[in-house]
Amino acid sequence: MPVMGMVTISILARSLPKADFGSWILFLITYTIANFFRSGFLQTSLVKFYAGASSDRKLNVAGSTWFLGLLMAGILAILSVCVFLINKGNPATEIIIKWLAIIFFSSLPSSIGLWILQAEERFAQMFILQVVGQGCFFVSVVTLIILKQTHFQMVIYAFCTSAMLTSLFTMFAGWAKLTSIVYKSRACIKELTNFGKFSVGTSISSYLLRGSDTFIIKYMFIDPSFVGIYYLPQRLMEIIEIPLRSFIATALPTIATAMHQNDKRHMTYIMKKYAGILTILLIPVSITAFIGADLIIEIIGGQKFVPTEAASVFRIFMCFAILLPVDRFFGITLDILHKPHLNMIKVILMLVVNVAGDFAGIYFTHSIVGVALASILSFLVGVIYGYIMLKKHLNFTMMDILKLGILETKLALIDLPNKLRQKTENAKV
Repeated sequence: MPVMGMVTISILARSLPKADFGSWILFLITYTIANFFRSGFLQTSLVKFYAGASSDRKLNVAGSTWFLGLLMAGILAILSVCVFLINKGNPATEIIIKWLAIIFFSSLPSSIGLWILQAEERFAQMFILQVVGQGCFFVSVVTLIILKQTHFQMVIYAFCTSAMLTSLFTMFAGWAKLTSIVYKSRACIKELTNFGKFSVGTSISSYLLRGSDTFIIKYMFIDPSFVGIYYLPQRLMEIIEIPLRSFIATALPTIATAMHQNDKRHMTYIMKKYAGILTILLIPVSITAFIGADLIIEIIGGQKFVPTEAASVFRIFMCFAILLPVDRFFGITLDILHKPHLNMIKVILMLVVNVAGDFAGIYFTHSIVGVALASILSFLVGVIYGYIMLKKHLNFTMMDILKLGILETKLALIDLPNKLRQKTENAKV
């Protein structure tokens, strides 16, 4: 799905005028911040309290999540109307304000459905749902190109239509459990809210950690094209996000179940296993991407991005990519240990270091390369803080993660021929 998302961004980068592409990036950032607020407040909470629970408890958690999701959509709608009435900005800004709440509400059923499927470890259905969502938008963009209607407002319409169709599909498939809202309870809503108030801070800070670079670049550089130049390698980080999201989606309900069973030893094993395997696997991926950065940028962004600093920024991103698995798994483990405030502090600390580093990097390098360099220090600080905090509750070392990662990767590679042979035999039967 991230690959399909990158292809869609690549098509838009080639098809939209630079100004419209910049407006589209601004909308994506705004919408993603709103969506991060929702998912940060509800997703981890739902998975934590839903996974491994009884049937009645699951309905209670799902219904309470629906209530909070609708409440948040209503609040955003009111805020959007107020801002729209007082806004005197450019037409692109008015479009963003007008459609933000509508798209936010339209995507609610598919978002809750995806979280429930994750908690139930139904990954095949998660994949189908993501294919429908990304596929609808991709087809819509291609249709706009064929009809020669590729401008900012039409892309917004396509995005909104895709969100509506995906949510309708989710509800008809029964994955969103809309009827569970009748099983909501004040106690569960309070429980989700108490946990979510910290996890939402983590999610917003996490997105600002990436989005802050864009806003600082827009503020510090007169030429608006620098935003698109920096955003392209940021988007290409999906190369790393592909396995990272998959492993986290798989590990999160398993870690939550182990926590419900008060089995910290198994929790530690799962965290070390997934973080270690991903770190080992990402080393050759990062090296390959580093070497082929110029070609990758040209393929995705086209010739107009070749003379820019996009390839240099992408190479810097690949240098700290191997820190991402450990950083991310330290964060979700703190959440499941019911220490979401520590995870929030970790991400806020990274954000502060990143913002300070951005300004310092621009001051000394006078280019967006300095902004990218600040990210290395930011993630290093996050890993160190997360390790110190987790060591107080779990028994492990950084070397344990690497050793287990190497061992599990070797075992997986040795067992791979047998699994492929078994799948071939099953297919024949």
